[in-house]
Amino acid sequence: MLEFLDLGNNHIRDTFPSWLGTLPSLTILILRFNRFYGAINVPKLDSWFSSLQIIDLSHNGFIGLLPTKYLKRWNAMADVVKEKTTYQLAYHYSMVHNIAFAHPYHYSMTMTMTNKGVRMEYAKILEVFSAIDFSCNKFEGEIPEVVRSLKGIRLLNISNNNLVSSIPPALGKLMNLEAMDLSHNKLTGSIPLQLTQLNFLKVFNVSHNHLIGPIPKGQQFDTFDNSSFDGNSGLCGLPLSRKCDNPKASPPLSSPSKGNEDFGLLVEFG
Repeated sequence: MLEFLDLGNNHIRDTFPSWLGTLPSLTILILRFNRFYGAINVPKLDSWFSSLQIIDLSHNGFIGLLPTKYLKRWNAMADVVKEKTTYQLAYHYSMVHNIAFAHPYHYSMTMTMTNKGVRMEYAKILEVFSAIDFSCNKFEGEIPEVVRSLKGIRLLNISNNNLVSSIPPALGKLMNLEAMDLSHNKLTGSIPLQLTQLNFLKVFNVSHNHLIGPIPKGQQFDTFDNSSFDGNSGLCGLPLSRKCDNPKASPPLSSPSKGNEDFGLLVEFG
């Protein structure tokens, strides 16, 4: 019945504990700031983390490709539930006549994650909040297209790795995304126009890659400053001072109209 496991900020030296994926109710897994190493391989057991909504593997020594096989199975991150405003709670169980009764403790689950470039303490975690943080490891290869299926995630941080190739236009399908950090990799090509469709995107960072071409215009992209694009000598257009040879090369991409709802992150400090 384990739902929340935070082993962050320790000195654990081991490979990825894929066997934890057999826990059917595990929703939050925090392994940040440890000494985990090696590739995240396909598990031998049926251990896919079927209920996982938040995973933080940042600041470890993982290598190899991003775990595509896992990403395909994280169905809880694919769900988009906008109406729920309840929080993750810890429960204890009691047995009365062989029937289990759940009783919430008086405290909520808490965690620390790096969101929007800032290390933040989440005193309460919305049940709809989903996040992936694989930053500060040694992952390589391309960003897998299968990420497009995780339409419920609000935060995607895969910065400070060795990722190559272009940014998949399919990331424009993550319509609930509020923060995307792809900085400090080896990404090439242009910034896809499809990303301008991310109406809730408040933080976008592709600095220190090898990107080229005009920076897209319109929607949230008109709000990002220079720091989002630093360290890419081939990028041009606002907000950078470097002008493009063909200013019409990057027209704004039409996108669905933004509704009245604002599903921004709710952060409360304890």
